[in-house]
Amino acid sequence: MQPGYTPGYAVGMSEVQVVNNETAHRFEAGAAFLSYHVKPGEITLIHTEVPAEMEGRGIGGKLARAALDYARTAHMRVVAMCPFVSEYVKRHPEYEDLIRK
Repeated sequence: MQPGYTPGYAVGMSEVQVVNNETAHRFEAGAAFLSYHVKPGEITLIHTEVPAEMEGRGIGGKLARAALDYARTAHMRVVAMCPFVSEYVKRHPEYEDLIRK
């Protein structure tokens, strides 16, 4: 995996930074996260969690996009176990080619 993957995204008036915490196996944006598991050539996106106080600001989408962009850059196939990520890909077909069928 590529260490230090840290895309920043503006949400409302503040910037949300998504960080790949490789030790914890999750993409993080403050208290929100998207957990994953990696094996050679593949990343499984397991669960997205956004605390209630952070909901409605697009943070879940930012996490999904960061994980999918990471997978593309790392030339990995994606297994979308997380229902949120699956729905995100349906709304953003530019990521469909990453999904393992």
